[in-house]
Amino acid sequence: MRTELHRCLLTFATLFVLTATAAAQGSEKTKVDVTGSWALEVQTDAGGTTTPSVTLKQDGEKLTGHYSSATLGEADVTGTVKGTSVTFAFNASVQGTSLAVTYTGTLENNNSMKGKISLGGLGDGTFTGKKK
Repeated sequence: MRTELHRCLLTFATLFVLTATAAAQGSEKTKVDVTGSWALEVQTDAGGTTTPSVTLKQDGEKLTGHYSSATLGEADVTGTVKGTSVTFAFNASVQGTSLAVTYTGTLENNNSMKGKISLGGLGDGTFTGKKK
């Protein structure tokens, strides 16, 4: 009876270790990496559409990079990646007024994201992004 119990416990422990190992390997395969150049399409609540680009570099959960658009100009960005949630922000100058711009989105995969943009007090909008 005791030997039978030990075998059951050993079998259970082995299955637990194998399951935990497989889960850990599976999560490594789905690691998020947003490093690269992104083409964005932004639609504002006011009805305008713009096509800025952003180059991102991911280091763990930290994001840095550079934003470029005809509307808001050039700016360095900072942000975070947590799971599939991505946030990056920068300050732009519009007609001499500083404007805090924040993108908050969700990664659909390593090559696609979508979400919302906040243009400080000037309004909001939505965006989609595709890795170039």
